Amino acid sequence: MKTYLVGGAVRDELLGLEVKDRDWVVVGADIDSMLNAGYQQVGSDFPVFLHPKTHEEHALARTERKSGKGYTGFVCDFTPDVTLEEDLQRRDLTINAIAKAEDGSLIDLYGGQQDLNDRLLRHVSPAFVEDPLRVLRVARFAARFHHLGFRVADETLALMQEIVESGELEALTAERVWKEWEKSLSSQHPEVFLSVLRDCGALAVVLPEIDALFGVPQPEQWHPEIDTGVHTLMVARQAALLTEDPVIRFAAQVHDLGKGLTPKEEWPSHKLHTKLGLKPIKALCERIRVPNAYRDAALLVCAEHTNVHNAGELKAATFVKIFDRNDCWRKPEKIPQLATASKADHQGRTGFEERDYPQSEWLTGAFDTASAVEVKPIVAAGFKGPAIREELTRQRVEAVKGYLEGHRVLGS
Repeated sequence: MKTYLVGGAVRDELLGLEVKDRDWVVVGADIDSMLNAGYQQVGSDFPVFLHPKTHEEHALARTERKSGKGYTGFVCDFTPDVTLEEDLQRRDLTINAIAKAEDGSLIDLYGGQQDLNDRLLRHVSPAFVEDPLRVLRVARFAARFHHLGFRVADETLALMQEIVESGELEALTAERVWKEWEKSLSSQHPEVFLSVLRDCGALAVVLPEIDALFGVPQPEQWHPEIDTGVHTLMVARQAALLTEDPVIRFAAQVHDLGKGLTPKEEWPSHKLHTKLGLKPIKALCERIRVPNAYRDAALLVCAEHTNVHNAGELKAATFVKIFDRNDCWRKPEKIPQLATASKADHQGRTGFEERDYPQSEWLTGAFDTASAVEVKPIVAAGFKGPAIREELTRQRVEAVKGYLEGHRVLGS
């Protein structure tokens, strides 16, 4: 029985990155020998074991044979005679198919180290096309390692296109699509996940609402980049620069879905996109089972981002109405979500990347000022019933008015 460190741990170590999870493959063992050695078996698809002391995952070396559609349509063989070479050959990318022996030596049978040096995401074997999930995984790796200069190899992109054309992507479960997208949101370049999916044709299959934005024009005066899809990628990039919060990054990526529904005869204007966008956001989130926190933030940003853009002209009462209808008093986290995503939208345009955006500060300042108004003094003053609410609103409006007069410069 021999044990090897494999996958991301070896890859990240060679790249000089922090190794967070360490996975091991065991050659020459079976279930009984692992249990007898004190390992705890977990997992149902194929045997995975937890080390008795480190609790790190150890999997029996295995081969996979395609037997049906989708990423689950495989028959696995994990008998003791499966070799390390066979186990590594089933992996997706060469940079993930490097093993490290107990003596520290590397077993690199498919050129992974060279591809690390060349900053290349390249498939291990033609069997790559058998697993449709790999399309999303490669897109996610492209997003994760873009800042290091990695790109998808042309021949691998061609195989990804082949998977899309085969219809296999449709077999992916909603949970897996969301899981890969969510992971990409925590990368330095989440926009690359979307762009790679579009490059191979997968975006139209798994996220058609976003794909529909490409080719839709916007007024050149406000959007020099013109194309709404290009704008979406730029907004995704700006959101990543502004915050590490994946919820806000998600909201930024889907804030303009309504522009994909604007009738062509109205192009390049999109006067109703904030209302039209709510339905596709809800449909997308329901289809791939996006958590409610992400969905709610996306709906908020879609509905209100143009109001934030116009914050220099809004009345104090309008600010309070925005806070009221979005239940911001009970859910104050909505304010930074709206402020940050709106700023990303503003700066996600050609030539606007470095422009100031005081509107986000005005929104935050107005809310903080209005929130400071307390209800207890109002009750103590003798207000009762609906009059309490009316007086609270009046005082909040006056407080916001005072804030805006001291901080806002119209037209700035």
